[in-house]
Amino acid sequence: MAGTSQTAPEDRGGGMSQGDRAESATEAFVAHRNLLFTVAYEMLGSATDAEDVLQETWLRWTGVDLGTVRDQRAYLVRITTRQALVRLRTLGRRKESYVGPWLPEPLLTTPDVAEDVELAESVSMAMLLVLETLTPTERAVFVLREVFDLAYDEIAGAVDKSPAAVRQIAHRARAHVAARRPRGVVSPAEARGVLEAFQRAVETGDLQRLLDILAPDVVLLGDGGGVVRAAPAPVVGAGSVADVLGRFAMASLQPAQVNGHPALIRRLNGEIDTVMAVRIDDGLISGLYAVRNPEKLSRMERETTVSR
Repeated sequence: MAGTSQTAPEDRGGGMSQGDRAESATEAFVAHRNLLFTVAYEMLGSATDAEDVLQETWLRWTGVDLGTVRDQRAYLVRITTRQALVRLRTLGRRKESYVGPWLPEPLLTTPDVAEDVELAESVSMAMLLVLETLTPTERAVFVLREVFDLAYDEIAGAVDKSPAAVRQIAHRARAHVAARRPRGVVSPAEARGVLEAFQRAVETGDLQRLLDILAPDVVLLGDGGGVVRAAPAPVVGAGSVADVLGRFAMASLQPAQVNGHPALIRRLNGEIDTVMAVRIDDGLISGLYAVRNPEKLSRMERETTVSR
């Protein structure tokens, strides 16, 4: 009996005491937390929901027998993906009743994110909106394969599909995204230049300068969530968009790094009123994303670390 009582804890935890197992689980989770947040955020487009997914991931991770886990990173990503898929379906129902256009929750990101071109593109507002057009499973497969370079068999375990099915889903999602993503890679320097010209045009109310930098088919999306005033539907065309932006004339706009790309922040009475991100194609602004819903602006007061 004595021998049984001494070896049982080791059988469950790979030779570690309960305290050692808890410490090891915590260290692994903390080490990969930024990665897990990024996975959840790219799947959901919501930092608030991504944090909830991480909480669920942690609760499940603490119940895992670490002695059976060969790759802690892959295992944690699998838990996070499954929880994000559950949350994504809930978000889909929530968006059906959302007032006006829905935009991702913007993040104030660290400068180093822009240096990782693939990561910066994957968390950009433009790309997150493209990912919104995928099914939940397609989105999970695309993010895990194209952004985080997970093997097909690892992804299969996360989405409960066979590796062969995952390959087909990845191919379909890749083609779908390729047809809708921004054309070509825009360097940080080019993006800053375009945004600076845009900022000057808006602040000075220079309509012609504004029209010169907007693509003819530019689309403006404003997200007020029914809480604050915003365009109730997409505004299409350079002339129409310029008219809307005329309301920002003489306003002070502050440059910021949002979702890995240059963006602008408008403050009123010291509080963030609007975060404006852009999509750039062929040197012109083809998409403007103005997030005004106060519930989505809480992450803009401090930098968020995203990583691969």
